Amino acid sequence: MKSVPVVSVVGESGAGKTTFLEKLIAEMKVRNLRIGVIKHHVHDIEIDRPGKDTWRHSRAGADAVVISTPGKVALFRRVEGEMELDHLAGILGDVDIILTEGYKRGSKPKIEVNRMIHSNKLISDRADLIAIVSDTGWDVGVPVFGLEEAGRVADFLESRYNLKKP
Repeated sequence: MKSVPVVSVVGESGAGKTTFLEKLIAEMKVRNLRIGVIKHHVHDIEIDRPGKDTWRHSRAGADAVVISTPGKVALFRRVEGEMELDHLAGILGDVDIILTEGYKRGSKPKIEVNRMIHSNKLISDRADLIAIVSDTGWDVGVPVFGLEEAGRVADFLESRYNLKKP
């Protein structure tokens, strides 16, 4: 079974990670690739809306609640601690690549989004950095793409991970 590549998109808060990821995902979908996304958040958040049935089930003590519709399924499960990225990647299903937003301290390959208005330094460990998306030039031994160059980043990822569809 082929291992699914995991690439983390990282950067300072407000640098444009989500905006760039939206563009990259759309570009990769045009190429008929199946994309999984894992969003990392350092704080606990309520993702199930208070008052809704699933929230009420969880609040009553259910350890896991699934909501299923004809087009989507969602699982809310209590966990003792943060799940490892590799475990989460393993439950995403049949995808060609997994992009994460966050996990800046993780060991997966990273694309750093950097805008000079937010920071004039990179946050990634150079050993994990595979590309930079920025509004300025960097000379650190990895490709540098502009903030609007999602197509070129998709080309880069397709080539690096042999993602082209037949």
